Amino acid sequence: MSSSFLEIVTLPNGEIALKQSGEEDSEPLVNIRFSDVSKSYIGEDSCLDVAKVMIQAGIQAAAHITGTELRDDKSQLDDDELEETVVHILH
Repeated sequence: MSSSFLEIVTLPNGEIALKQSGEEDSEPLVNIRFSDVSKSYIGEDSCLDVAKVMIQAGIQAAAHITGTELRDDKSQLDDDELEETVVHILH
């Protein structure tokens, strides 16, 4: 995966998706759909917060498996680091 920012969006069908920022027509990298039963337990207003935690855990697990360096999305990159694969963590 190239170095890019990721964004979490709510799709028209109600699913929450992780997409590459600025690529509106691209297929989501991850889709999360909460069942009605799940929504009743966590509350519909909390679904986005739960999805963010799920996505962050997935990114961290993928980075661990692939040995990719994780960077906070607020960090500054040096010129030397622009060539590295960087996964940005959303807050």
